[in-house]
Amino acid sequence: MRPTEHGFVGPLAGELEEYIRFKASMGRHGATRVRVLRSFDRHCLEHGAVRLERGVVERWIAHRIDANPGGCRSWFSYIRDFGRWMRLAHDPDAYVLSDQWKAGSPRPTPYLLTDREAALFLRAAGTLESPSPWAWQSRAFFMLMACCGLRTREVRRLAVGHVDHKARSIDVVDSKAGRSRRLPVGDEVAAELLECDQRSRERFGDDRPAFFVTSTGNPVSPGMPGVVFRRVWTRAGLEWPQAGKRPRPYDFRHRFAFANIERWT
Repeated sequence: MRPTEHGFVGPLAGELEEYIRFKASMGRHGATRVRVLRSFDRHCLEHGAVRLERGVVERWIAHRIDANPGGCRSWFSYIRDFGRWMRLAHDPDAYVLSDQWKAGSPRPTPYLLTDREAALFLRAAGTLESPSPWAWQSRAFFMLMACCGLRTREVRRLAVGHVDHKARSIDVVDSKAGRSRRLPVGDEVAAELLECDQRSRERFGDDRPAFFVTSTGNPVSPGMPGVVFRRVWTRAGLEWPQAGKRPRPYDFRHRFAFANIERWT
């Protein structure tokens, strides 16, 4: 069978193509919907599924979850909506994904960093060898998480103007639920931020788009802190777990919260 306009080739290709055109007629042109349903289309082709049945749908879902256990599951809505459309347009017995399949992301269990791991990590972050700004900004980046409890996204989005070196404070603007806050920073963090800022100004000038930047002077991408984190972890001589819980940048925030709870109790 020749691929349809949107690349469907399985036994339900005609219905999938018709459904995508129906959604487009309503102004819904999302590429993600097409990509997810192409995955389902391939599953139908591999298993010879000619009807939208429960076993077919749930086996496909289980396969996708196994491939990415911690991923967001908002794509459930696409196959559920396709099932509803199928019932109305072609097959009154078509399976509509049950509400027991909840969308969203499962919360990963945090890796509890020890004092030794945190100390070795932050020491190694200050000696990272790299042609990129991470050579001088790694320690400041992760210290904001370890010592101030910032989220990874909050550190990435920190603007140059949100760091007040004289007042030794930082402004976290428009964070979770649109909230903002001002946080004082200790002497060690303040000194690290100042040195980082000075070196970045020497290379990129005074108008860089974010406090922490890439080699091209652009804001740090969402995936980059995780890459740098693992490099620093290895440089610190720490063993990377081969199975079970693995450390992530966000675990510094968990460690900060846990340390505060211990101090208060």
